[in-house]
Amino acid sequence: MTATTSDLPAAVHGLAAVLGDFPRTPSATGTWRWAVRQQMAGVRDALVIETGSATEGWLAAREGSVLRERNTLLRRLSDLGPDVLESPDVSVVRTELKRLLVDIAHHVQRVNDLAYDDVELELGGSE
Repeated sequence: MTATTSDLPAAVHGLAAVLGDFPRTPSATGTWRWAVRQQMAGVRDALVIETGSATEGWLAAREGSVLRERNTLLRRLSDLGPDVLESPDVSVVRTELKRLLVDIAHHVQRVNDLAYDDVELELGGSE
């Protein structure tokens, strides 16, 4: 998988940091909402640049699965965008975004596993 996923962990970390800085007063909620949206854009951009390049059948199948997962994550991120700015209960949106971050972390691990398997295949593995 040809992906510059090095940007994704940094983007996820940025979003997690903003989510952790939950507003303590109603007057700070607007600023927090905007900061969350900006960090979400970074996560989206990092996910969008992931592309596939596997040529081996079994690896291509796994890569297709990872790309479908990425598309699902992008859809969830997109669906949460308006809620961040408009939902009357930001704590619910914050919880959903935290769940999404966990799922993105699992996705990053699968991408890394796929990259490792691709390199192992090129080098001949342990056999």
